[in-house]
Amino acid sequence: LLSQFDPDSTGYISTEKFRSLLQRHGSELDPHKLEVLLALADSNSEGRICYQDFVNLMSNKRSNSFRQAILQGNRRLCSKALLEETGLSLSQRLIRHVAYETLPREIDRKWYYDSYTCCPPPWFMITITIVAFFLYNGVVLDRFVLQVSHPLYLKNALLYHPQLRAQAWRYLTYIFMHAGIEHLGLNVVLQLLVGVPLEMVHGAARISFVYVAGVVAGSLAVSVADMRAPVVGSSGGVYALVSAHLANIVMNWSGMKCQFKLLRMAVALICMSFEFGRAVWLRFHPSAYPPCPHPSFMAHLGGVMVGITLGVIILRNYEQRLQDQTLWWIFLSIYIIFVLFAIFWNIFAYSLLDLKLPPPP
Repeated sequence: LLSQFDPDSTGYISTEKFRSLLQRHGSELDPHKLEVLLALADSNSEGRICYQDFVNLMSNKRSNSFRQAILQGNRRLCSKALLEETGLSLSQRLIRHVAYETLPREIDRKWYYDSYTCCPPPWFMITITIVAFFLYNGVVLDRFVLQVSHPLYLKNALLYHPQLRAQAWRYLTYIFMHAGIEHLGLNVVLQLLVGVPLEMVHGAARISFVYVAGVVAGSLAVSVADMRAPVVGSSGGVYALVSAHLANIVMNWSGMKCQFKLLRMAVALICMSFEFGRAVWLRFHPSAYPPCPHPSFMAHLGGVMVGITLGVIILRNYEQRLQDQTLWWIFLSIYIIFVLFAIFWNIFAYSLLDLKLPPPP
């Protein structure tokens, strides 16, 4: 079948061949779905359809674009690119900007722009930022951030401490504490600038999964690789989102039409490198509370690993390709194995290695 419709092995078939195939076998399809498929072919301004998308359309693997087409019936998309649209309101320009920032294909950008209603809004990233960071730190602690030299720093019930690792909530709640105002500021900026647009496109369920998986991987990575150190900050979740987004841009470089994409990547990498470098310097800086060291930087690396594995698949999965589903299960299995390994490591390794852990706060 591939050699028949794609003799040059380009991975694409022309919309003309796709249309002729539909006309040939149209009697076997539901008339409404046939109209939708024809509309989808007509709206493809590139004049070709990815062969994998063709397989997905003709099988039970329905893409997001296909589902949007089914929901909107035989409504035809505008043939010109979104960037050529004029007379848009501020909110419409914002949605168009988000589409070009996150989606690599024009057909997906059009379907997203045409169907996005901001209902529900990107509540997860906004809530986790405002409530978790500012409300807790500002109202409960009567300050926006606890510096590592503050008397209440280690006595807080939220941060991860190696002596208190049996308190399972600390593997998550450590994101509510930060090791300085600059630590908090960089994480908030990256989280809002990257996380909110991603949630607008991919939804709260996918983005919250990547974020929480990065957070858990971060604290578990510290408990395995930097066993004597505490950890604070949301860098595990933030780095998971940012690294997934940057990797998605690199993998779909030719299709990403966002303005100044190279400059944006450079700025994001500089901010991440600065924050990571600061975390490494702080880790080996003399502690204000010896023998307990300053917070570990391993949570950053745990977040990055989640982002370039699970995160990339979830962000690419706006279109459900078969190979992505296989990779998803492989990476998810690896993640689960790592979590189980880290749990057993926390149960047995600390006593077997006879480590001298810092005293509990």
